[in-house]
Amino acid sequence: MFLSTYENKLDKKGRVSVPASFRSYLSNLGYNGVICYPSFNNPCIESWPQDRIEKISNAIDSLNPFEEKKDYFATSILSESINLQFDSEGRILLSLKLLKHAKIKNSMLFVGQGKTFQIWEPTAFEKFRVNARKKSNTHRANLKWEKQFNN
Repeated sequence: MFLSTYENKLDKKGRVSVPASFRSYLSNLGYNGVICYPSFNNPCIESWPQDRIEKISNAIDSLNPFEEKKDYFATSILSESINLQFDSEGRILLSLKLLKHAKIKNSMLFVGQGKTFQIWEPTAFEKFRVNARKKSNTHRANLKWEKQFNN
């Protein structure tokens, strides 16, 4: 599982080291890399194991082939996705397109999201984190699972 938040910087060649715990989790799943694409919802990079992106692809394939939304999802996710393999030191080379989407210049945060992780520019993530915390507090009473932990 992808947990916690780690900060790393681009090296002179534009590579970044993926946190060791994230690489270990991916390795245990049988992968030596990660699939990345620009987030729909936030100025960050979504990073998924191969099996998660295959589930998305299967869900897209199950849509009516004559509906526009099938093309929209396939284009927005699959055509934007990049399979990034780790080098011998556990680094990946993020494309300029991904870096530009997330407004990353040098430093970035790897943010665990359970089955996936995101890559953020640190200042943008801090703003998002503060807002997410406020909204989580506001909406937590509506969460069904909270009741399970309070008994």
